[in-house]
Amino acid sequence: MKIDWNTIDTVLLDMDGTLLDLHFDNFFWLTHLPRRYAEHHGLCANKTTPELHKRLNAKRGTLEWYCLEHWSQELSLNIRQLKEEIDYLITERPFVQEFLEQLGAHGKQRILITNAHPQSLDLKLKLTSIKPLLDQVYSSHEFGHPKESPIFWQLLERRQHFNPARTLFIDDSLPVLKAAAAYGIGHLLAISQPDSRTAPIIIQEFPSIIHFDEILPDGE
Repeated sequence: MKIDWNTIDTVLLDMDGTLLDLHFDNFFWLTHLPRRYAEHHGLCANKTTPELHKRLNAKRGTLEWYCLEHWSQELSLNIRQLKEEIDYLITERPFVQEFLEQLGAHGKQRILITNAHPQSLDLKLKLTSIKPLLDQVYSSHEFGHPKESPIFWQLLERRQHFNPARTLFIDDSLPVLKAAAAYGIGHLLAISQPDSRTAPIIIQEFPSIIHFDEILPDGE
């Protein structure tokens, strides 16, 4: 696809599934956490996993769903520590370095906005190379509202002072992209293969890419 980079000053970027491979998060919440939860409480994993997933999904779209402290308390587990057990799965998606570097070279403001809890954000920034290539980093937890909420976008613009009409937002979550559209973000782009271990998703609501080499601004 073609992006007119002359119409964009700011690029808002999601982290998990956009800059980083979502495989880590999917494997953690769907497989590793249920297994360790069952071990810790002396339960049968096959029996407890569906119920655990039901408890997790009941909070989907809320700040609690992303909150490590909430789930540590709810499940009597150290979620940060459990994430560190498989931190070797935390990897950048293809062409992320090149994309961020070229955005900087073309004078675009590079802002990371994530629903990830600060503990998870800290872990991932330490284990990847994206932080030096970002101009600002925000977790929705510091605003008290997830990216699915219109209040998040109001507070973000008040803090960052960007022009929504001249902003590109890239995310793998359709509910989040819809919230950004409702707020008036001018340019929206979805990631169709956030997890490298799964097939690309067909997305009809928004323009989409698989990897960032499709939209590199070099030569603009």
